[in-house]
Amino acid sequence: MSKKQALGRGLGALLENASTDITSNFVGDTKDNVVGSVASLLITDIETNPFQPRTQFEKEALLELSNSIKELGIIQPITVRKLGYGKYQLISGERRYRASQLAGLKEIPAFIRIANDQEMLEMALVENIQRQDLDAIEVAFSYQKLIEECNLTQEKMSERVGKKRSTVTNYLRLLKLPAEIQLSIRTKDISMGHARAIVNIKDEKQQLAISRRVIKEGLSVRQVEELVKGKKEEEIVAKSSSKTTPSNLSFSQQKIKDDLTDFLKTKVEVSKNAKGKGKLVIPFTNENDLERIVELLGL
Repeated sequence: MSKKQALGRGLGALLENASTDITSNFVGDTKDNVVGSVASLLITDIETNPFQPRTQFEKEALLELSNSIKELGIIQPITVRKLGYGKYQLISGERRYRASQLAGLKEIPAFIRIANDQEMLEMALVENIQRQDLDAIEVAFSYQKLIEECNLTQEKMSERVGKKRSTVTNYLRLLKLPAEIQLSIRTKDISMGHARAIVNIKDEKQQLAISRRVIKEGLSVRQVEELVKGKKEEEIVAKSSSKTTPSNLSFSQQKIKDDLTDFLKTKVEVSKNAKGKGKLVIPFTNENDLERIVELLGL
């Protein structure tokens, strides 16, 4: 998925008719429901929130909530804004709204308020960010939306949602990962801890390779951190090697280096000075990799 698609359209394009926002242009209706009060509204008079950052609603959880509503009713009212002409728009409580529809309710208790588009977006995003069952990518997109649509800095945004700026930054960095890894986070095949380690690798192919190992081998976050650390050290060695003068190894020495690299499946380094003294470096990515190399060497 591209970031543009995931973030959606701008605020102005989300509401078809700006005149329905009674914050700046009150449109009277025939109902007596008062802004600032809780009223029982027809479900058919309520439309969903176009700013809803939540994109997945678990069917089983909705059914459980629906059964609870059938037995006990709605305990906490939803929040809506008044659009005029007897119509309303959800600000928060979409799970309760959907579950009430499944339960066959005709009406639902709702707290009615006035909100313009930006206020509505902020309320919907902040209310959803506080939920415990959002996946890390949904939270990250919510943060990104708040920053882009409401013109907030990361500092201001962290104040709005009551989170440390470092926490916000860690979530936003997840959006730099390939779509495949983002999907794995959403399906909980990879935890946020794994993702935070993987995002430190710049090469996308290496990111994907490590994420696939996490899923296939069940690597712990600690193992991934060690793996990533090894990859970064390899990158540093590769960069420094590219800046050095051409190798002064003899043909036979270069062949030994290449043969060792092929045999040990790791990039062996051999260097020597003008007097013929030198060193042999065999890098490893983690403890398991070291044990593998030792076995191959017969030590």
